[in-house]
Amino acid sequence: MQTLIVFSHLRWNFVYQRPQHLLSRLARHWRVVFIEEPMLGEAEQRLERFSPAEGVQVWRPHVTGDAPGFHDDHISVLQKFITDAIRDEKITDYWVWFYTPMAVPLAAGLNPAGIVYDCMDELTLFKNAPRQLVQRENVLFKEADLVFTGGPSLYNSKKSRHPSVHCFPSSVDARHFSGASGDHALQAGIAGPRLGYCGVIDERINMALIDAMATAHPDWQIVMVGPVVKIDPNGLPRQKNIHWLGQQSYNDLPAFICGWDVCLMPFALNEATRFISPTKMLEYMACGRPSVSTSIRDVVEPYGHVVSIADTPQDYVAACEAILARTPEQQAAHAAELAQAIAKTSWDRTAQAMADLIANADQLKRDLDKADEANATIAKVA
Repeated sequence: MQTLIVFSHLRWNFVYQRPQHLLSRLARHWRVVFIEEPMLGEAEQRLERFSPAEGVQVWRPHVTGDAPGFHDDHISVLQKFITDAIRDEKITDYWVWFYTPMAVPLAAGLNPAGIVYDCMDELTLFKNAPRQLVQRENVLFKEADLVFTGGPSLYNSKKSRHPSVHCFPSSVDARHFSGASGDHALQAGIAGPRLGYCGVIDERINMALIDAMATAHPDWQIVMVGPVVKIDPNGLPRQKNIHWLGQQSYNDLPAFICGWDVCLMPFALNEATRFISPTKMLEYMACGRPSVSTSIRDVVEPYGHVVSIADTPQDYVAACEAILARTPEQQAAHAAELAQAIAKTSWDRTAQAMADLIANADQLKRDLDKADEANATIAKVA
């Protein structure tokens, strides 16, 4: 196998997370083609191609229609784009990798050697989820050779649906986050204590919790780093001590996080968060920073011993107060615990384990094909 063709509901230049971490590393083994959802309402229909990382090429369709995502309205156009690009790039030996079941119809005209479904989220529970998601995921479970899940909760939910489901929780590039030098310019003028969050800001964030923290402690400065999506920005709490800094680059995150006294995971406890495994949890830990999370299952287990857990506004504020009251000795001891916890995982190890599974499955399929050909030859001679 020479190429991985990936269908993703997330753009490569969106928040740098699981797809980018894994695929940039898998590109050391195979060429990666990353196909995004189409850009809508364009003057002309075309396929943009660019390379954001070594070994990775992004294919970004532009369409004149306005239906969001891998919608049925775009299927025929996207199929032609992809078929033509595969021919132009001389791609013949490839596997297909899905991040969203909505792209399944696009594989109808392809002939992959194998199929991977990396189920990083329970997309059916997200806001504005397409109604076809469940049906297309059922098809994907039938056709996939390997299924990866983004955490233990998702694994337990999916493991009975396929004979080869593998749990690969969020990991971290500890070296990237331990190397921060100096405060980030965007928050350098913000006084302390600072309590911060980085990541996507959508229906999974408990805005009432953010508002309650700001109200209980006007002296606290709450820093929110990340894009606001799927929710009305006008509904965000706008107290003077809440700072909405928007999406920032992955390279800048260590400087933000290392400038926070407490890191926040203020997730709402709803359908959209039932199966999440937050990447930011380990990124906070890699910076040696203490954090407070609501009781997300994949945070409580296995990291509840190093992450403070609180759900109500009163308890969440109290947990932050307790962290801010720690002595330097307590802070150092906790940082050592965090370092010990993250030493057990890395994106490098996760990507290599995935690569091994793909390579073994690919070789097995080739061996079976050779055996079938040999048997067919023997039968023909006989």
